[in-house]
Amino acid sequence: MSFHLVLVELKKLAFQHPQSSNARANHINRLSQIKKAQPPAAESSLSQSNPQKSPVRHSHSRIKPLALPFPMKRSPYLITAALPLLFLGGCAPSADDLKLPPPPEATTQVDLTRFVGSEIGDTIGDRRPWVAHIRSVDLDQDGLLDAIACESKDSEVVWLRQLPSGGFKEIAIATQAQAPVHAEAYDFDGDGDLDVLLSCMNVVFPNNDKIGTLMVLENDGSQNFTKRILLENVDRVTDARAADLDKDGDLDLVVGQFGYDQGEVRWMRNLGNWKFESESVLQLSGTINVTIEDYNGDGWLDFAALVSQQWEEIHLFENDGNGGFKKSRAIWGSTNDDYAISGMCSADLNRDGKPDLVFTNGDGFGPNPVPGPRPWHGVQWLENKGSGFFKYHRIADLGGAYSPVAVDIDNDGDMDVLALSSFNDWANPKAESLMLYCNDGSMNFQSIVLAHDPIQLLCIDVGDFDGSGRQSIVSGGFHAYQPYERMSRFMIWQPQ
Repeated sequence: MSFHLVLVELKKLAFQHPQSSNARANHINRLSQIKKAQPPAAESSLSQSNPQKSPVRHSHSRIKPLALPFPMKRSPYLITAALPLLFLGGCAPSADDLKLPPPPEATTQVDLTRFVGSEIGDTIGDRRPWVAHIRSVDLDQDGLLDAIACESKDSEVVWLRQLPSGGFKEIAIATQAQAPVHAEAYDFDGDGDLDVLLSCMNVVFPNNDKIGTLMVLENDGSQNFTKRILLENVDRVTDARAADLDKDGDLDLVVGQFGYDQGEVRWMRNLGNWKFESESVLQLSGTINVTIEDYNGDGWLDFAALVSQQWEEIHLFENDGNGGFKKSRAIWGSTNDDYAISGMCSADLNRDGKPDLVFTNGDGFGPNPVPGPRPWHGVQWLENKGSGFFKYHRIADLGGAYSPVAVDIDNDGDMDVLALSSFNDWANPKAESLMLYCNDGSMNFQSIVLAHDPIQLLCIDVGDFDGSGRQSIVSGGFHAYQPYERMSRFMIWQPQ
């Protein structure tokens, strides 16, 4: 759902503008310090896990193209960076918590009739769409669920308005929108209608210029929208979320800026009358997604950031309860700087009352300039154990994994996960495109292929579009690379 960037990607493809050796060294040192802080029991349990099954491999520099006839050796080490802080205050994790879970069993079912997809909005025609994000929302609040989407190549924000007949009318609510890549709906001005928060890269392909923009499309109540620029001339913006972070009654912002060689994460305090005070809280390139939840259970909203490029980390920013945030800390990281983090969402996956994090790694580029799946790509989640500790769990391997969505798709009371394979072996007609990971109620996930085509889907969301109480899926296709076949623009996938 997040713009699960085809850009991280292009950095690896082009091998241009390498990060400084000092930055890389600092990253490796940071991970080394995290590892040294782990107790011996953790070291023992991790090092005994099966390296052939681990989803992480040894770190390799991205600036040297590699051409190997076989996958590079993968490291058994996963870094869970919250561990050192546990010994400063909270409860220490148990020995079981410190063990790296075994990988999921490689068993996959195929069920191409569970959901049936059909095009919505305008027909694709001869276009090659770049739909970077799609979000389910009843934008006009008429009781019928709609969707909003970002068409990055055309610089448009599209409203897919559901009609009483069940069809969808496509309406452009913003043009010349500076390559939008993420859209969320909130009532920013408290007037009872939904405005649209828009993250814009301006240029989707790699660019170091400060050309990013954050804007709100202000709704006049009749779904006529006026652009309000909240942030401009900054590193390219890829995600933004709103919530009342300081408990003063209005919506503040968390902003992720991918940039390219430079990037950052910031939060913006709402001062009223469309004015914001901005504070940078992390200066790393490659942020793809941000999420907002009370992750430590203290009654104040925190936020997390998924940081790609050579960092391949998830950072947590804890609210200090005094109108600010504590220094960020990495709660997870990979020693493989080609791990290819691609998207993240927040959900209480195990229904224990604490928000967890679900994320994918599946960026299709890397040392090999040919986009495609890699053996370490997949879907995983960080279980919130409390006291700032998150435990890693692999859900499944999935080449080119993108756009994780947590939802009880089968209405059986537990949370399932949907994901896409955005980069795959498209010469194989049986390559998976849309995947469901069905929870058996004990946090074991059955992999189910829902569709082999269309290919190169990049974003999905879910919602009850027909009032049946069952979840449908909406998707967007991003066709920047060959093959230009089996393409789609906007689709709805309805349960059968």
